[in-house]
Amino acid sequence: MTVQDSLQNFNKEAKRVLRVARKPDDEEYTNFAKVTGIGIILIGLIGFIIVLIGQLIGI
Repeated sequence: MTVQDSLQNFNKEAKRVLRVARKPDDEEYTNFAKVTGIGIILIGLIGFIIVLIGQLIGI
């Protein structure tokens, strides 16, 4: 497979993905925002707990 064939194949696949893609509606966007926010809070909470335990143990 040549470079030109690879680029043509990539171009064809990219066009296919763009045809299928759509803009999320308001409800879907809100759900994504909620899930992302919950994930950020959980990761921050886990990090805080780890640091707190480290402080208590004296590491």
